[in-house]
Amino acid sequence: MKGLIVYGSQYGTTKRYAEKLGEIAGLPVISCEDVKDLGDYGLIIHLGGLYAGGVKGLKKTVKALQKDTKIVIVTVGLADVCDKENTDNIKKSISRQIPEEILNSAAVFHLRGGIDYEKLNFKHRTMMKLLYTKAKHLPENKKTAEVRAMIETFNQKVNFVDYHSLNPILEAIRQILIFSR
Repeated sequence: MKGLIVYGSQYGTTKRYAEKLGEIAGLPVISCEDVKDLGDYGLIIHLGGLYAGGVKGLKKTVKALQKDTKIVIVTVGLADVCDKENTDNIKKSISRQIPEEILNSAAVFHLRGGIDYEKLNFKHRTMMKLLYTKAKHLPENKKTAEVRAMIETFNQKVNFVDYHSLNPILEAIRQILIFSR
């Protein structure tokens, strides 16, 4: 079975994870913008940055999948991936992007990324400022761990990239490839 890593990245963190995963797993890596036909692949690993409640490029990747293609979905964002509330929220946003049967059969992982507010484009900088302003005015009992983290890191350069966190994804890829022989 042939595997392919597809990534959707706006500012580069997800791309770096995808390239490192490709290097370690020995799989080719392409941007979601270059996805056309995935018919030659039995396994797709989609890494997508989390932006405005969605996983970048995931809809396009899923649309190009063949019926029996296996998929591993990896999100990359700022939220603490050890917090169940955060991962539940991420899974909810994924479920709004792709059909339930695909999500139910997918292996899903979450990685922490980073942000550099100086590199954000005007639209994203404005959106983050609005989110920050709204979050700051929430009552303390309404602030989730994700909201508190966003407030704490606002307007800073933050990097949570950890290549060791790719290990469970590598293991899942190996298991899929082994059991599909």
